[in-house]
Amino acid sequence: MGFKEGFLWGGATSASQCEGSFDLDGKGLSVSDVVSSGSHHSPRRICLDRDPAYAFPSEWGSDCYRRFEEDIELFTEMGFKAYRFSIDWSRIFPHGDDAEPNEAGLDHYERLLSALREHDIEPVVTLSHSEMPLNLVKKYGGWRNKRVIEFYVRYCSAVFFRYRGLVKYWLPFNEVNDMLLPMSAFGQGGIYHDGTESFTEQPDYPNERMNALNNILIASARAVKIGRDINRDFSFGTMICHITQYPRTCCPEDQLLVQMDDLYRNCMCSDVMLRGEYPYYAWTYFRRHGIELELTDKERADLKAGTCDFYTFSYYQSICQTTRAEEFGDQTGGNIMGGVRNPYLELTDWDWPIDPVGLRYTLNKVYDRYRVPVMITENGLGAVDVFEADGSIHDQYRIDYLRRHIEEMRKAVDDGVDLIGYTPWGCIDLVSMSTGEMKKRYGFIYVDADDEGNGTFDRFRKDSFYWYKRVIATNGEDLS
Repeated sequence: MGFKEGFLWGGATSASQCEGSFDLDGKGLSVSDVVSSGSHHSPRRICLDRDPAYAFPSEWGSDCYRRFEEDIELFTEMGFKAYRFSIDWSRIFPHGDDAEPNEAGLDHYERLLSALREHDIEPVVTLSHSEMPLNLVKKYGGWRNKRVIEFYVRYCSAVFFRYRGLVKYWLPFNEVNDMLLPMSAFGQGGIYHDGTESFTEQPDYPNERMNALNNILIASARAVKIGRDINRDFSFGTMICHITQYPRTCCPEDQLLVQMDDLYRNCMCSDVMLRGEYPYYAWTYFRRHGIELELTDKERADLKAGTCDFYTFSYYQSICQTTRAEEFGDQTGGNIMGGVRNPYLELTDWDWPIDPVGLRYTLNKVYDRYRVPVMITENGLGAVDVFEADGSIHDQYRIDYLRRHIEEMRKAVDDGVDLIGYTPWGCIDLVSMSTGEMKKRYGFIYVDADDEGNGTFDRFRKDSFYWYKRVIATNGEDLS
């Protein structure tokens, strides 16, 4: 079996990583606007006062805010059927708690959505992708404060109503389960403690972090319910950072370790968002770790009433885990979390394991668990691309990576998985969330900009641009 007719081939970005123009048209500061540049070996810094000694890449991104029409023309040339992007919350409600939305922000995204529709590209809109208004961090403590639920729902209501005839697919939060790890406390949760500087090594208080995640899940459910009241044709999806895990050995303890960690990290949030309640193993985890969840009967009912319609996830890699880590010295990095080196897999330049077969495994796993349509909303290879004198960019390594993953997607479809779309990450080069670099490039489209924001920001087609165009034109049949 091949991909179904109408399969949503496309690409994905986020506002804070690609838009730039961080202070244009009434936009307020967001959490991403106060995180400095960094590198693979030098962590990004959180600077609430925006210390001028540091560079802040959200200032320039890929200049997509001003060039979106040009970018949509390139997406159209590739044949995109869908474009996943995020609305920057701080463009619509600059302080987060504003009584009325910012008209300039609403107008910008209306023009972007209208342009997509004119080119027959289906928008897949993320409502929160690390773009919480900074004022909500400073004044309310971020998602630790239940009042922020009210502000988020107000924001969602405004965009649902304004774009009710332009958008079908909505994702309330990006990689919502990242909040299960301490490094996401600021970017995802708006949690800041005085004196915190490192973006990756933040002080952690699990009880407050888990209650912040609980508030996020409640906010998602309430937004879904309101969205359906505004337009019954809206369709809402999860967005899970799926870190597929394997036991490093056949030791029974390793099997149990991976089983329990997989349930907690990969399944808990989607269980809540698709089944409407916390699963049994979550309550066991909370009890064992001294976490007291602040969840009222009304909020439990909200979770039940605001479940999602489909499952989306990011997939870049798999990891290995073992109870005997000291026996295996080699560690690997990755998206949010790393693990023990898998000897059967090669690594990217950023030490992320490459595991296409793991994508087929993951697709079967999540479809078997939920039996709802599935969309892959992030997948891709970050690499250093060489810009040749003639303007060409030969990224055969990216083509090879994507080809192998699409082959496994096709096998999963043949297995019976209801896969409805694929939007590889960073379809146009953008700033890396983890390192703040531009040189870690993912796109089919090269952006002439460096890590300091220098360059023309002109766009150039990579070899992968023409390859992906052919893939889309043949609905995934021609991967050569």
